[in-house]
Amino acid sequence: MTSRTAQRRQRRRLTNLSDEQLLDYRFCDLPVAIEGTALEQRIDQLHEELAARGLNFAPHCWLSEEWFSPDGVPGVAIPFYLAHPRLMRLERSQMLEVEGGTRDSCMKILRHEAGHAIDTAYRLRRKRSYREHFGRVSQPYPEFYRPRPYSRSFVQNLDMWYAQSHPLEDFAETFAVWLKPRSRWRTQYRGWPAIKKLHYVDELMEEISERAPLVNSTRRVDPLSRLRKTLRQHYEEKRQHYGLEHPDFYDGNLKRLFSSSAEHRTNVSAAVFLNRLRPELRQAVAHWTGEYRYTIDQILTEMIDRCRELKLRLATSEEEARRDALVMVTVETMNHLHGGHHRIAL
Repeated sequence: MTSRTAQRRQRRRLTNLSDEQLLDYRFCDLPVAIEGTALEQRIDQLHEELAARGLNFAPHCWLSEEWFSPDGVPGVAIPFYLAHPRLMRLERSQMLEVEGGTRDSCMKILRHEAGHAIDTAYRLRRKRSYREHFGRVSQPYPEFYRPRPYSRSFVQNLDMWYAQSHPLEDFAETFAVWLKPRSRWRTQYRGWPAIKKLHYVDELMEEISERAPLVNSTRRVDPLSRLRKTLRQHYEEKRQHYGLEHPDFYDGNLKRLFSSSAEHRTNVSAAVFLNRLRPELRQAVAHWTGEYRYTIDQILTEMIDRCRELKLRLATSEEEARRDALVMVTVETMNHLHGGHHRIAL
């Protein structure tokens, strides 16, 4: 039996494994590859988009633990789960969402990471004009950042106003908006301060078009074959990263929305009510705030626990309580964001 045939059989076997069985797999033992998957087609699309812009650059890609483009390497690491539908289902069950799981979201992230890669390939951040437009790139990455959702000084490509997290992310996000086919950035960002960054990227890409990259390393940083960590360890670390280390207290808002008085003792428990609404609330609040579903779920868990401890029950109709709960969770999530607790992605 050829090694390729054996790998295909192992890939099919993944489909029948339970979550618990998968979690005990080490990264290096996962029988997955980019070749022959939808991911390969999306990487090809990225390369076509770069070529269509006249750029003589096609970043190499490999599977790893998470999305990243390493310092000094003009390439893109892609998370393992995108190479197999069963692993995508595991990612959703563990983190409540699949970052890059749709064609559109995957291309947004690939364009963003290609921005980092082309920055490295042509040593763009060394230019004074680059620093004048995007800021001091030597400043350390913060563990948390405080986004300004209504700022027009930054483009919007990825969720969570990610361009605001660091000057290097600002460049990568601006590049991603510029690269997108049929992008109407000149119209969309007209009148925004961010338009100056887009024009700068447009001029910079014209300057390097047809030029060969200055950095040609095809090294792969942290490929799956070298990672001995289990998926269980990976998800424990990831949930801790995106969880709430400094939980707020929601008692005031909860007591305004629900009741602990004797007259409502026969009504539905607030904890049961919020738990029933959890999927709907999580999805709606993630859509409007851009926050990770896992973090929103942690906020909901804390609210539900406090409702149970305070013995709160509905004091209004379920429809009214549902509407007010959506507002409350959105407000608390925005407080979380504005409080400077929004984490940089892993």
